[in-house]
Amino acid sequence: MTREMPDIRMPDSRSMGGDGAEYSFWREHTHINLSPVAAPSILGLAGFAVSTFMVAGNMAGWYGNGTTTPLLLAPLAFAFGGVAQFLAGMWSYRARDALATVVHGTWGAFWMGYGVYQLFVGLGGLPSTSASPVAASAIGFWFIGLAAITWTGAVAALAESLVITSVLAVLAAGSTLLAIGLIADVGAVRTIAAYFLLVSAVLAWYACSAMVLEAAHHRVILPMGLRQPRRVPAAPLHQAIQFDHGEPGIRAGQ
Repeated sequence: MTREMPDIRMPDSRSMGGDGAEYSFWREHTHINLSPVAAPSILGLAGFAVSTFMVAGNMAGWYGNGTTTPLLLAPLAFAFGGVAQFLAGMWSYRARDALATVVHGTWGAFWMGYGVYQLFVGLGGLPSTSASPVAASAIGFWFIGLAAITWTGAVAALAESLVITSVLAVLAAGSTLLAIGLIADVGAVRTIAAYFLLVSAVLAWYACSAMVLEAAHHRVILPMGLRQPRRVPAAPLHQAIQFDHGEPGIRAGQ
């Protein structure tokens, strides 16, 4: 949503007789423009779920080898997990969703870099994390930063959705374990981390499915554990014009 307003100053509620008069004032002086854009996180969660599932499955030893698999993973991880999710993060700016912006933007950028790295591994230009402790340690330090940002996102998501909180908390735990496993060169910890990432991918698929089904059926099909009553379908809209933070006509989030 965007805002178009005349040149006015926010009135003092004390001089207008209370919240009711202030609400009426904004009803008469605010214009709301709707932007019909789907929730960016639908694409972001889809890209994350599939890419994480495929890469974590390889890390867990479900399939693949050290020569052909990196070349097969590289373009898909770059395009789907990277480009698609990064675009979702940029579109989240439009939705004024800080949480989705930082999570999708961060992980989308990582997946693009990871795709390029796997391409070089497959072509023999760089060593893999399984073959070189130096490479493993370098990638492990990247996961320290990813884990820190994801833990912050998980805490922020507590105010919005229990399902998104679960996605990010499990992802952050997996990233933390992967950082430890890579830096300390402990194969068992890497495998455990891979299973944490697989669980986060399944949870992300659930969240994506819930959002798509709700958009298609116009009602909740799969619960998301929403923490904001104003975002629950069929719930009464207590205040049509939101000016709690001096931004009348603006609704943040997806």
